[in-house]
Amino acid sequence: MWAVETQGLTVRFGQYQALEDVSLKVPEGSFVAVVGPNGAGKSTLLKALLGLVPFRGEVRIFGRPLAQADPFWFGYVPQIKTFDHTFPALALELVVSGLRRAWPFRVGEKERERALEALGRVGALELAHRPLGRLSGGQLQRVYLARALVRRPRLLLLDEPATGVDRLGEVDLYRHLEAYQEETGATILMITHDWEAAHHASHVLVLNRRVIGFGPPERALSEECLRQAFGHLGHEHALFLGGGRA
Repeated sequence: MWAVETQGLTVRFGQYQALEDVSLKVPEGSFVAVVGPNGAGKSTLLKALLGLVPFRGEVRIFGRPLAQADPFWFGYVPQIKTFDHTFPALALELVVSGLRRAWPFRVGEKERERALEALGRVGALELAHRPLGRLSGGQLQRVYLARALVRRPRLLLLDEPATGVDRLGEVDLYRHLEAYQEETGATILMITHDWEAAHHASHVLVLNRRVIGFGPPERALSEECLRQAFGHLGHEHALFLGGGRA
């Protein structure tokens, strides 16, 4: 079964063409790194798959039209986390909101257990009762990842999840994702600027408003695809041609 199928997916915001005729099939159980220049429509693609932006074309999730997909199939970590830092909310409550799809003003015992399990899964159990406003960027990323995992999604959509995380924490984050995927068989789509992470994915989607390349890293991250996507082959990109650091 395909986890994600899109056909002619197109998104416009007024006169701005964010995505154009994006057609692809993502195998179930794959780990897809989504790469491309700024403004390439990467975040818009994830939002379209979630039904958060209007689009033309077709989207199917695990064989069903998007409108018929179970919301609990999805886990999502957005790039920009917006909340009132003065609101006296705890990390545990944010994770529980992933179960309810609403803010939990009272947390039940079973919800608490599931939230603590999710926080433990991402190495953030000690943050459970810490106010959100006191978390560092990296800590907040872990809590949002726990929120995405708490419902045990079949499809995990991550928009630059390593933002604000140091290199050690980044490696730890990828380890948690791989462990979750190995345990559940989930499909993961992750927007990243980390070329090393892209080379370790099962598939890479090179996007610049349209699909430039999609497939195994050794094919999608070819010099030709990167030049089409970025308009040049910068030093950082060139280091990873061939699958490793120069």
